[in-house]
Parts: sequence; structure tokens; C-alpha cells
Amino acid sequence: MAGFIQDWRIELISTYPELFHPVGDPRRGEGMPYVDDGWRDLLDRMCVRILTAVRADGGTFKFTQIKEKYGTLRVYWDGALSPDADARVEEAITLAEARSACTCDVCGEEGRLRDGAWLATRCVAHAEGLTPVERRLGFENVYLVRHFADGRHFVTYRRYDRQNDVFIDVDPATLGIEED
Repeated sequence: MAGFIQDWRIELISTYPELFHPVGDPRRGEGMPYVDDGWRDLLDRMCVRILTAVRADGGTFKFTQIKEKYGTLRVYWDGALSPDADARVEEAITLAEARSACTCDVCGEEGRLRDGAWLATRCVAHAEGLTPVERRLGFENVYLVRHFADGRHFVTYRRYDRQNDVFIDVDPATLGIEED
């Protein structure tokens, strides 16, 4: 007799029904994660952060799509939140997307973006003939963030710290970027 193996994706939806709003069979929900097992932990971290923001706000939230695209995580949602809660949700999603860019989608160990017939984030053990995508020295895990306030455009730079799962502000001058 074959044993029943619980799919972690269904477990995730069952753990966070306030975020996925499953109706009937959770495998048919539009927010069902279509990613490999290695990103399970980063999705759970993201859900905890989002649930905390949504509960504190009292607004509405629903995942509409969670998938891999170009080797990293993509998350889409719908809802109505205060500007503060919206910012915290977007930060949680951005952290998860940044973590996916340096986490093997197969096993969850540290990885990097690799190219072959497709892009994938993989560790050395799961690279399967994929070659590392070239990256500019010093720009590893650096994210450019655009802000609009008071009719002005601002740009900040942040580096993702995988060990602590946080962003750290980066002085553009250390990257060789001159600001106006």
C-alpha cells in the first residue's frame, strides 16, 4: 500500500487561509504556489510577515499568483490595505524575491542564478550543467529601489543579506555610482 505524502503547498495554504482564501480544494486556488521545494521556507517566512501586517491593519489581502519567472520568485496579490501595511507587505514580498535569487529552488541551500536553456537559481550540487550568470563584482544581491515623494524621484540601493534575511542600505559611492 502506497503511503500518502502531504504536498507542502497545500499545507502552506491550509496554514495561511487568510492569505489564500481557498474555496473547496486548495489545489485549485489562484494563489497556489508554482515553485519547487527549495523555496518552501522563504514562502513561509513571507506569509508570516504578510499575515502580521494584514492582521495589524485590518485590511484585505489575497494572493493571486506565486510562481518562478526568470529564475526567481514572483508574487502577485490583490487587496485593500493602508499605505503603511501595503509597504510592509511589499517589503515582505521583496525580501522573499531577493532570497529566491540566492536560494536553490531544489534544496533550499545557498545558490545563484544560472543559465542554460532556462534560468534557474541553483546550488552547485543541483546546477545540472547550468552555467552561472555573470554578475558585476560588488553588485551581488544589490537592489535598486525607486521612491516617489513630494513630486520628486529618489533612488536608493540595498543589499540583501541572506544570513539575516534583511536588506542593508548601500552607499552608492561604494558601488562607483555618482549621484546628482
